[in-house]
Amino acid sequence: MAEFTGKTVLITGGGSGMGLATAQRLVEAGASVVLAGRDEDRLESAVKELDAGDRVLAVPTDVSSTGDLDRLAARITERFGGLDGVFANAGVARFGLTGDVSEEDFDSLVGINFKGVYFTIQTSLPLLRDGGSVVVNGSWLTHRAMAFSSVYAATKAAVISLTRSLAPHLGTRGIRVNAISPGYIVTDMFTSIASAPEAQEECRSHTSLGRLGLPADIADAAVFLLSPRSSYITGHELVVDGGLTTSIPL
Repeated sequence: MAEFTGKTVLITGGGSGMGLATAQRLVEAGASVVLAGRDEDRLESAVKELDAGDRVLAVPTDVSSTGDLDRLAARITERFGGLDGVFANAGVARFGLTGDVSEEDFDSLVGINFKGVYFTIQTSLPLLRDGGSVVVNGSWLTHRAMAFSSVYAATKAAVISLTRSLAPHLGTRGIRVNAISPGYIVTDMFTSIASAPEAQEECRSHTSLGRLGLPADIADAAVFLLSPRSSYITGHELVVDGGLTTSIPL
């Protein structure tokens, strides 16, 4: 499969987890990928793992900094000239009951999860070719509330709303804008929160398919939404959660 040959896709949070898994799928399909992330060591490791030579560009980037995003755009322009897709995947998770959330935690969550997504897309627009695709990473927590996820869930609700608002705006250029809302996906972020085996088992027990998700599950959905196979889908949220939000397991 080489449906992405000659195409370039930006992936924020591309050094590990869902972002890296998506990059792997895209490289296999012929794409060039730009990996943006805060951890330079992870980016370097990701480039080695992808092993795709000049088709991979890694740029250390804090998406909450518009200056960093401007530098990212300049590097993309210099190497590839433009973009055909964006996966706004970068995000952080911090949890606490409302009375325990610090201003620092609030600003970090909003800065990366919402501001970062917003300005990643804004900065990418001059580079994004007509007919391209934008995919935003949401969360199942916008559908099923947890008491200690108020700020995190609010940032994800914001980007889902942003997805719907951008769809008619960018539709004038034939650019599709969609969101993926993952369920429990086994990434470094997930295991840092649910580190105990019993916590992971509790999460698994809530899924209809009886398993936790893998980064590849999200990658397959992201590649579909970035590809021409989803050419008549926009303003849509695709929930990839193994049935976590829609049913009660036996």
